[in-house]
Amino acid sequence: MARESGEKVVATNRKARFDYHIEDTYEAGIVLTGTEVKSLRQGRASLVDAYATVEGHEAWLEGVHIPEYNEGTWTNHPPRRKRKLLLHKEQIAKLAHRITAGGYTLVPLRLYFLDGKAKVEIAVAKGKKEYDKRQTLRKKQDDREAQRAMSHRKNLGD
Repeated sequence: MARESGEKVVATNRKARFDYHIEDTYEAGIVLTGTEVKSLRQGRASLVDAYATVEGHEAWLEGVHIPEYNEGTWTNHPPRRKRKLLLHKEQIAKLAHRITAGGYTLVPLRLYFLDGKAKVEIAVAKGKKEYDKRQTLRKKQDDREAQRAMSHRKNLGD
């Protein structure tokens, strides 16, 4: 069988960019069991309610839902178990410092395969206030209306 190459996105956390101001992003490997990898290769995962923590000198991913593998037997994994993240010591120390400084959290943005290896993109983020969310929606709506007006005007010129 040929080796996989490229990037295959399994799950994205679309609500994260709406709920948080993204400061920095990091790419981390994940420690998974065999049935978790097989389930991910089928494209089944959810990052809703997922977050990352730093405990001691280790980073952990919690709340990610990877459903049980259909063909799995007694070796199947629990769907919402705590999974270890593979990061460099310096990166973990930097993340721990940012989180303890206050107001910041670690949010997973997407789960994907890169050249056959499972990766997760985590972000150091600060929660948005309600008025920030309304402002983001308004800006998106204005951009959409401007795009519509430009395409309408272009179609009239033809």
